Amino acid sequence: MNIKGKVILSMLVVSTVIVVFWEYINSPEGSFLWIYPSKNPEVSDSSTQKGWWFPSWFKDGIHSYQEEEEDDIEKGTEKEEEKKDIEDLQLSDWFNPKKRPEVVTVTEWKAPVVWEGTYDTDILERYYAKQKITVGLTVFAVGRYIEHYLEEFITSANKYFMVGHKVIFYIMVDDVSRMPLIELGPLRSFKVFEIKPEKRWQDISMMRMKTIGEHILAHIQHEVDFLFCMDVDQVFQDSFGVETLGQLVAQLQAWWYKADPDKFTYERRKESAAYIPFGQGDFYYHAAIFGGTPSQVLNLTQECFKGILQDKKNDIEAEWHDESHLNKYFLLNKPTKILSPEYCWDYQIGLPSDIKTVKLFWQTKEYNLVRNNV
Repeated sequence: MNIKGKVILSMLVVSTVIVVFWEYINSPEGSFLWIYPSKNPEVSDSSTQKGWWFPSWFKDGIHSYQEEEEDDIEKGTEKEEEKKDIEDLQLSDWFNPKKRPEVVTVTEWKAPVVWEGTYDTDILERYYAKQKITVGLTVFAVGRYIEHYLEEFITSANKYFMVGHKVIFYIMVDDVSRMPLIELGPLRSFKVFEIKPEKRWQDISMMRMKTIGEHILAHIQHEVDFLFCMDVDQVFQDSFGVETLGQLVAQLQAWWYKADPDKFTYERRKESAAYIPFGQGDFYYHAAIFGGTPSQVLNLTQECFKGILQDKKNDIEAEWHDESHLNKYFLLNKPTKILSPEYCWDYQIGLPSDIKTVKLFWQTKEYNLVRNNV
């Protein structure tokens, strides 16, 4: 074949390749079919393209960088929105103090006082659901408190405490063999610990600060995001939910929430580490409920126990034992959230108009029966 013929043949071959390639990349199946062995699990056995992987980079013969960028932007936006939902929830997003003008809803240091009607449950639930939180609840039952109160407390907590979220009950008893059999619902579990019995109920009350601190250090800090500590002689009767969660949470005492601070039963003797002079103090807080993050609760229990030990060294006992030290702690370390008396109510007071929904109530105090635990 002469040179002219070779040139013509070469041009025909090149033209044919160009035409075939052009038609191919403009066809619906356009892709570099022949490049890679199949690794795409989405290609079915009946496909005419069986045995080959179709790069997702090409669609109708055009590289879809723009679609990739749009997908990346969309995914990034979703992640940013989710991150914002978790990190940037503001107090004003879920809390409206103006809904309850008849009561104190904000402290002088701008902490919320949570009353029924002041919070948006839906916003809070969405926020905490994304965080996948675990909430711990410690409770002590010693001597006859086990038979009289423990089962009803745990059963009611199982029904009303942090519904829809993972909960671990930390149950401290002086006799594990007397622990009642309690069936818990989904997302709920409990751990039972045997503690040393004390001769006096006052010592039981005060030593719980030491015990809680020890358990936080040993394991609780690694197991939960928030921790509440409660007395056992109480019963939940309505939702005790995520609106109560915070860094450092205090509970208003039902009998004193309307009283003048100078009437509060603070420890008034200067010799006690729990001493609070007249003219000082914000609220009277109830030791039946306190909580927060594990680190904050640890600091609270350690400082209260230091005060208790200091008083023992000085041969003095605060008027209301660990509750007196708790009130001193909250005077110096302001709580970031306060719960209204609706979260710990005593029906012996009656039911005034500002108590809209009782979340938890005191059991009848049968001290003549349960405090004889020698």
